[in-house]
Amino acid sequence: MPRDHEAQRLDRFLAAQLNITRSEAKELIKKRLVTVNGSTARLFDMKIDPDKDIVSSEGRDITYRKYVYIMLNKPAGVVCATKDELSPTVLSLIPPELRRKKLFPAGRLDKDTEGFVFITDDGETAHKMLSPKSHVPKLYYAELEHEAEESYIDRFREGLVIDGGEKCLPAEIEICEDRKKVYITLHEGKYHQVKRMAEAVGNKVVFLKRIKIGGIALDEDLPLGKCREILHKEIVNLYTK
Repeated sequence: MPRDHEAQRLDRFLAAQLNITRSEAKELIKKRLVTVNGSTARLFDMKIDPDKDIVSSEGRDITYRKYVYIMLNKPAGVVCATKDELSPTVLSLIPPELRRKKLFPAGRLDKDTEGFVFITDDGETAHKMLSPKSHVPKLYYAELEHEAEESYIDRFREGLVIDGGEKCLPAEIEICEDRKKVYITLHEGKYHQVKRMAEAVGNKVVFLKRIKIGGIALDEDLPLGKCREILHKEIVNLYTK
């Protein structure tokens, strides 16, 4: 969650907010391209208050964000990792204006699964969101190989035992009019969980997309491969059941 801001060195502030190196930040100050409250900054280590001071670089005001929260609509073929030797990662889809050095995906989607990936540089919020104690629900839309049966509802609610003998927490499944289409709500994140749950009831997932985390839904207008910043005031909705 967003926390109280503290006084910062100007060069560190610029480096973090503009996603540049400290050397590049110092070069901007050296070239007299940075102002603080309208006055040209001359000292690399001058202290600024991000809550009160207005910092500009090359004529553009810098909006302070201690942490960044990003909603990405992940396409298939992209992996939820910070680095990968063979495939593009979710971080490769982040535009320059939102990039930070410490961004990471909070939780994972399979390579062939689409949908909402939460990306941040706030480890505390990510840890809370992923903690089993929080039980943050994740909603998935799935298309199945065979029509879903009414018995699935009770079996999911009771907690399925999947391959390897793992017991799942109670989950919810909503069967659509087209019975090959379902919505599944999980309160945990086991490896390939939705696919393994479908197999446990004798079915198979042929398409899967995560559409909601907690109380934050994937924007319907957000194209595959694109992202938007999640406002700090929206973050509390992560923990909405």
